[in-house]
Amino acid sequence: MSEATFTFRVDKALKDKFTAVAKARDRTSAQLLRDFMRDFVRQQQEAAEHDAWFRHQTQVGLDAAAAGDLVPAEEVEAEAAAWRAETRRKLADPAS
Repeated sequence: MSEATFTFRVDKALKDKFTAVAKARDRTSAQLLRDFMRDFVRQQQEAAEHDAWFRHQTQVGLDAAAAGDLVPAEEVEAEAAAWRAETRRKLADPAS
């Protein structure tokens, strides 16, 4: 792993508090900042992957609708009613 230095300015009081909290957790400020950076990068990657998945799924739905592959509203409502009834049953009798 090649390393690089990341330099930035921060209020001294914030830096001192951050350093103290890091030390209380038996970590250095640098270790925590690296962890935060890794977490942020991971979150952004996950968000981008979810966005790509969602866009793909939306396009699949739009293509299906354009091709006339639709589910009648009555069928959707009936299925939703069945889901709601099953959920209510499970909530009323959690042991089942």
